[in-house]
Amino acid sequence: MTAPGAFPGGAELFRLGPHVAHLNHGSFGAVPVPVAAAHRRLVEQAHADPDAFFLGVPDRLAEARTRIAARLGADPEGAALVDNATEAANLALDALRLTADDEVLVTDHGYGTVVAAAGRRARVTTVALAPDLPDEEAVRKAVLAALTPRTRVALLDQISSPTARFIATPGLLADLAERGVTTVVDGAHAPGMLAEPLVGGPDFWFGNLHKWAYAPPGSALLVVSPAHRERVPAPVPSWEDDRGFPRALEYRATVDYTGRLAAPEGLDLLADLGPERVRAHNSALAGYGADLLADLPGVTRLPADDRLAMRALRLPSGFARTPAEAAALREEIAARLGFRVLIWPWPGGGGIRVCGQIYNVPEEYERLAAALRPLLDGR
Repeated sequence: MTAPGAFPGGAELFRLGPHVAHLNHGSFGAVPVPVAAAHRRLVEQAHADPDAFFLGVPDRLAEARTRIAARLGADPEGAALVDNATEAANLALDALRLTADDEVLVTDHGYGTVVAAAGRRARVTTVALAPDLPDEEAVRKAVLAALTPRTRVALLDQISSPTARFIATPGLLADLAERGVTTVVDGAHAPGMLAEPLVGGPDFWFGNLHKWAYAPPGSALLVVSPAHRERVPAPVPSWEDDRGFPRALEYRATVDYTGRLAAPEGLDLLADLGPERVRAHNSALAGYGADLLADLPGVTRLPADDRLAMRALRLPSGFARTPAEAAALREEIAARLGFRVLIWPWPGGGGIRVCGQIYNVPEEYERLAAALRPLLDGR
């Protein structure tokens, strides 16, 4: 295996602490220096003249949303800036006016709080997807086979967080639409990582901007098809209620809007760096890390996609069987070994996910593989 080169100037764009190697960009992201500077300027504006800042927020949010929508290929009038993917999932599900007798189809790769949001509103049916399913067609068949006459909604990851694989593909979305199933797609990892994050045209789509789109925390986009826009509820009464969706959804009086307003700067930075160049580098780096980890005893490679900057592998049997075990192992790897990675639980034995980002270098993955070997051998 050949180690990819470092991304020129990539590490200097971030201010990550040196105490650990950050190989887990997919969980919380990291804010580049120029985006953080733009964010600070917005905070200073809010502090310098609160009246002017907050009275102007609705129009500034609309401007930021328009810039973001243009980068992602969305209709700005059919999109709304929200805090994160979990909030967006709740808003989408509320728009559907589900009852306890309605059925929402999810998979066992779904993000916990998003799946929980469905469970608060309707009956949930979970599709079991083995982590080693070979390809997108196998996933598509498994999801379609689980449909019942009661299935009203399919709530699916575009890219699964723990296992880093495509689920809500355009082909599957078309099949579900043909069967009259409303599609809600969790695209948390799509903005910035995928060139066309909205491909397939789901009824609802949402994605975080603070991960691969380099935005500050508290910034995500909810995109709604025309048929559903008027039904998306504002979470609280808004001074923009007379303007309807999306402005009534976005403006919630006195809260911190600065992350959302700075979010376009992240996508602009990605455009300046060269999106395809960044994506190719990040994917190659994650793939290199996965190759090294796959050589460890008992670690099993899982299907991967070169479009993604994340790779997942199964750990040896007995590791990370439960959420508590996974969390304990994750923190042990951080505290004892000095690496931030995602450890995901699975019955019988969970897995590890590593990410590639322009601040990472091949030596970090080499050190991770060397440090993990005695830890795995010693259990």
